[in-house]
Amino acid sequence: MNKLKNKVTVITGGNSGIGFGIAEAFKNEGGAGAIIGRNKATLARSASQLGDEFIAINADVTSLDDLERAFKETADKFGKIDVVVANAGAGTTGTVADVTESDYNKTIDLNLKSVYFTVQKALPYMNDGGSIILIGSNAAHRAYPSFGLYGAAKAAVIFLAKSFSNDLLERKIRVNVITPGTTDTPAFDKFVPAEQIEALKTHFAGVMPIGRIGQPSDIGKTAVFLASEDSSFLLGTELLVDGGMTYLAK
Repeated sequence: MNKLKNKVTVITGGNSGIGFGIAEAFKNEGGAGAIIGRNKATLARSASQLGDEFIAINADVTSLDDLERAFKETADKFGKIDVVVANAGAGTTGTVADVTESDYNKTIDLNLKSVYFTVQKALPYMNDGGSIILIGSNAAHRAYPSFGLYGAAKAAVIFLAKSFSNDLLERKIRVNVITPGTTDTPAFDKFVPAEQIEALKTHFAGVMPIGRIGQPSDIGKTAVFLASEDSSFLLGTELLVDGGMTYLAK
């Protein structure tokens, strides 16, 4: 239970959903660090659950100044940063006929621009030989209705794992990407009425080859692997953690 002992991590969007699942998994493996989020209430609750090993930083990942502050604060607290998880993002809906320019800019800023600059702003504080984990989506591989712009942003994130790894070869910083499928997170609340959520989860479980939807802990365990020395020979790699949805679903 000590694969991440003495490793310091920054997790964007670590206050809920997949990000919190990753933070919990890291804590269970001896890790420490910071979770970053915009919602002060969920940040406080999540920090309380994680305990003294993690600090909570209220920041907006679409703000470069906020990113700079968050990494500096983490490095000042722990003396170093070994792992960065660029998890913050959100599924946004709309077809090419109805997405506005404002919708477009918000989606790209949150799901692509923020990832790019999360990595850039982390680099001055990261140890050589560290690990960067990006979070994609299987919407990058399957054309789900009304998720085209989101899927395009996540497809770009998947490519960035390759490009960043190439850029950082001299520093031996590995960059890999986890691509989740449908995962049981509070994101369901944003898209469907509360009384329909369980029925929708049951529907997704029925179409997923593995027979269930993902849990944040599924992504957390994969992130532990990529953050640890167990994955020292992987860089620029995409790991599909989607219950077989991308390649096996009918």
